[in-house]
Amino acid sequence: MPERRKIVVVLKGYPRLSETFIAQELLGLERAGFDLTLIAMRHPTDKKRHPVHDEIRAAVHYLPEYLYQEPVRVLRALAAGIWRKGFCKTLRAFCADLRRDPTPNRVRRFGQALVLAHEWPDGGGWLHAHFAHTPASVTRYASLLTNVSWTCSAHAKDIWTSPDWELTEKLNAARWMVTCTRSGYEHLKTLAAQPKRVHLSYHGLDLTRFNHVESQRVPRDGTDAANPVVMLSVGRAVEKKGYDLLLRALATLPPDLHWRFEHIGGGDELARLKELAQSLGIRDRILWKGALAQEDVLAHYRRADIFALACRIAADGDRDGLPNVLVEASSQNLVCVSTNISGVPELLNDGENGLVVEPEDPEALAHALETLIRDPALRKNLGEAAEKRVRAEFDHSASIRQLKTLFEKAWRTEPV
Repeated sequence: MPERRKIVVVLKGYPRLSETFIAQELLGLERAGFDLTLIAMRHPTDKKRHPVHDEIRAAVHYLPEYLYQEPVRVLRALAAGIWRKGFCKTLRAFCADLRRDPTPNRVRRFGQALVLAHEWPDGGGWLHAHFAHTPASVTRYASLLTNVSWTCSAHAKDIWTSPDWELTEKLNAARWMVTCTRSGYEHLKTLAAQPKRVHLSYHGLDLTRFNHVESQRVPRDGTDAANPVVMLSVGRAVEKKGYDLLLRALATLPPDLHWRFEHIGGGDELARLKELAQSLGIRDRILWKGALAQEDVLAHYRRADIFALACRIAADGDRDGLPNVLVEASSQNLVCVSTNISGVPELLNDGENGLVVEPEDPEALAHALETLIRDPALRKNLGEAAEKRVRAEFDHSASIRQLKTLFEKAWRTEPV
């Protein structure tokens, strides 16, 4: 076995409630024997933490989010960086990128990379970026400055909102890149000079946290006003989640159906969505619960009857990969309704272990929801099939084994 190196992991922000899949992976790597140091490009904005964050032992260091906020720190890093052997090579790469992307954001990434190189963690022997956009930019520049090899985990927004030229540059510079959906995997392979450097790796779940529950749900069918069918969704209120579409679908459900909708998550569009619910006349049937910790989300999965997520491609190209919340909900025997965007069909087969509709179609979404509300037996059958698939194919230990192999294989061909 090659000597294991400390992995310096570059993250956009840490910890983040919406990125439990990253935290779960970090903990899995630590449990597999890897030594990690976490480098975050911004401080956390979430007030809550998931339990998994408290189990991760790795030290966390924060880069200056905006260079002007810590000018002395940045200038010291620049003064030291100029004398590095890799500075000229890094500067050429940065200038080439800046010509194609002349933005303050590009300058920030160069400055953050200088700070990372100057404040290099003791024993750091490998760089790994989570997300192929800004974290990978910082990682790539830091790799050039330090002559330390790097790798990357790409996800969804970072793939679909990054220009092809930039993804190509990063794919050709990184030792390997993994991504979590087949659609993202196929896209990245078309951009890579060496497609074998791209790997498909589903996140999966730590099934010890999402264990099977024997209790059966009450077979509600929407006919009892005192015992309505509970529909749940978990996700940030942002365009790609399609919550406006979901609200419009809910508003068209027949008046004789009794239901309640619960939303968990924060997001910039919450106020607008609440106004939309008011205008659609369904405000009194909705509970907006805000951001919750993982154990509270799990309790909601177990109480709900239906999980709904109306994924769509946003105007800027942003989209989900395979939303972790669909995997989580499925693990709890909870039937899911979603759209055939990105990696969703890689988990849900319409009519087999969930219902899948076209995006941007509130009518089709409403029909799917009505079908499930009226038929508790169908909900039970689809939910059981979904859980069976998750427990057979989405155990996160498989992805940890794959990452372990990828790191160690790369290290065999790299000088320590």
